[in-house]
This record gives sequence, structure tokens and C-alpha cells, in this order.
Amino acid sequence: MAGRRHVFISHHHADDAHVSKLTDSLARKGYEIRNSSIRAKPANKERLAKGLVSDNAIKRLLRIKMSWASTVIVLIGKETHARPWVNWEIKKAHELGKRIIGVFTRGGTKADIPPAFEDYGSDLVNWNPEAIIDAVEGADPNFRDTDGSSRAPVHNPSTSRC
Repeated sequence: MAGRRHVFISHHHADDAHVSKLTDSLARKGYEIRNSSIRAKPANKERLAKGLVSDNAIKRLLRIKMSWASTVIVLIGKETHARPWVNWEIKKAHELGKRIIGVFTRGGTKADIPPAFEDYGSDLVNWNPEAIIDAVEGADPNFRDTDGSSRAPVHNPSTSRC
């Protein structure tokens, strides 16, 4: 296993705490994740809520942050499927040739899977550090539903490595 991977973690901002939990969980297994995703500071959240940041500026920043990552991890929680920016990030990751891994957070269900992930996902795993590491490393795709049962991937996964 490689000691460090560059990833972009796509998530609903209500799930910001899960980003830290994920990277901490993987670090306890000796796996370092360098995450380039965006977690808005309170002042920026206010600017976003007021519409003071253009969509083009957000897209540009996301493209820059995502470009150096080999893999995009999509945290799938209660409201992920309804988040337009998560779907945009998944589509952009596909355009950039990135591996796209879905990880169910606690409470995430099949109904919470973003539509774009169904089209472009490379791997889908439960919240399990070993399964997540295998997915990031590009082991055989292991699509799983929240109950642990296998499911078929919807397309051939991307194999980009950085």
C-alpha cells in the first residue's frame, strides 16, 4: 500500500465533520490522505449563502482543487443525492478521468446516491477503512449496497493515478 494519496472528497457541507472522520480513520490504518476538497469557513459560508460568489468562480476553484487528485471520494449521506454541486463535481471528475469512489456515511442509504454517481462511479463501499483503501488503490471494483450485498457497477471505472 502506498503511504500517501491525493484525493478530492466531494460532500454535502452539512457532512464536513465526516471528512475529518474519514481522513482520521484512514490515518489510524497508516494511510495518509491529502485532501484538496473545500470546507468553507464561516465567513465564506455567509458569502455563499448571500449569493456573493459566482457559480463560475466556484467551478474554477473546484477544477483547480480536483485537478491534482488521483481519486475523488464521494461521501454519501442523508442529503447527498439532492446536492447540485456534488453532482457537478462527479461529472467534472469523470471528464478529468478520475476514479470516483462512493463511501456511505452512517445513515446513508441507496436512495442517497447522487444521480451522477450512478452514471460515473468507479467503486461503492461502506464506511470501512480497509474497503476504502482498496478502492483508492484501484483494487477490483467492489460495489456494495448499504447492507453489504454486492451490486454491479454501472460503467467501467477510470484508472487515472497521480
